[in-house]
Amino acid sequence: MPQPYVKLEHPEWTRDAVIYQINTRQFTPEGNFAAAEKQLPRLRQLGVDILWLMPVQPIGEKNRKGSLGSPYSIRDYRGVNPEFGNLDDLRRFITAAHDQGFYVILDWVANHTAWDNPLVDQHPEWFRRNAAGSFHSPAWTDWLDVIKLDYSQPGLRRYMADTMRWWVSEVGMDGFRCDVAGFVPLDFWDELRAELDSIRPVFMLAEWETRDLHARAFDMTYAWSWNDTVHDIATGKADVGALGIYHYTDENSWPENGIRMLFTSNHDKNAWEGTQFEVFGDALENAIVLSFVSKGMPLIYNGQEAGNPKRLAFFEKDPIEWREHPLEELFRRLIALKKRHSVLWNGAWGADMVQVGNDAPASVFSFLRADDEGQLFAVFNFSADPREVRFSGNPHAGKYTEFSSGKAVTLAAGDALEVPAWGYRLFVR
Repeated sequence: MPQPYVKLEHPEWTRDAVIYQINTRQFTPEGNFAAAEKQLPRLRQLGVDILWLMPVQPIGEKNRKGSLGSPYSIRDYRGVNPEFGNLDDLRRFITAAHDQGFYVILDWVANHTAWDNPLVDQHPEWFRRNAAGSFHSPAWTDWLDVIKLDYSQPGLRRYMADTMRWWVSEVGMDGFRCDVAGFVPLDFWDELRAELDSIRPVFMLAEWETRDLHARAFDMTYAWSWNDTVHDIATGKADVGALGIYHYTDENSWPENGIRMLFTSNHDKNAWEGTQFEVFGDALENAIVLSFVSKGMPLIYNGQEAGNPKRLAFFEKDPIEWREHPLEELFRRLIALKKRHSVLWNGAWGADMVQVGNDAPASVFSFLRADDEGQLFAVFNFSADPREVRFSGNPHAGKYTEFSSGKAVTLAAGDALEVPAWGYRLFVR
């Protein structure tokens, strides 16, 4: 029988948090924890809160892809990849991050291991076999460097849970981003969350998009469909009405307290589909701003704030070239805006999005978020032409401060609002 739905209580520190993904191999030219630690003050100034470290364990050599391999091919669940340093180096990084007010979560690969993980010889019964009786990679993938685990085995479940507990209690992790979480049975995650919270409240992010993961296991799931929707609008494959469909589904069928992760890039998108500039083109700034003012927690992938112009090689060392870029100031201002206005907070702490109708519904997306503390009115023009827009009714009327200019603005019912091509107008009070 399926477990009944319960309202999962998120850690208090996730209330207005923004998550930042670190690909340790690419983050600095040195590609190690000591070098990453030196960037913590910059990230503190940027304003992010949760640091997501991609897998830090040793990488398998059998069937390895590229010269360095995929960080998702785990050879030792309790080890540290010498490419990055050792366990003490990692602990120092986590301590330094905690001292500066960050929380650190670790990318966890529960579905599969490297072919040369010692568990293959020690516990061959923990691995799936095909009809020929052979170990195999996850079906219908090209993940030939990994072998699939079998969660019908109680011993595997106990080992995996104990190892994740160790990373929390002994290493200092504040939670996990769980790779392909939907490939692992839900009841494992449900039981695991209770065990981890018995140590201290943790934050759990699922790389999956299923509402039941929120019932008792995960604080946040990927909003892949949000990213796909905005990309389709940016590339002319859909009009703005598609955003209404996404939010219709999110509002009516997902748990109110469940947090969706909104993103314009991540390691998969950057490596396999294109840079943020390639993927969103002229709509990039709109997409970034929308990810911060919509209902959900925004993600920044390392290098976005520096305007990283390249697809980072996934199986090689390909460090980011850090430079000044206008996007860094945009991210900084958006993070400050989110923290300053409770309507933009995460989960049930934030306000619902309420659609405001307009006379250009195919290209202009407009909505309100309001609570007892204030209100945000947002208007996005996803077209190559400037628009003069009028709105239905007057729920948006009132006095505001405009985000871009900082000027006081009064919006009256029936007034037209000019919105630039591929541009936005944000008003807060």
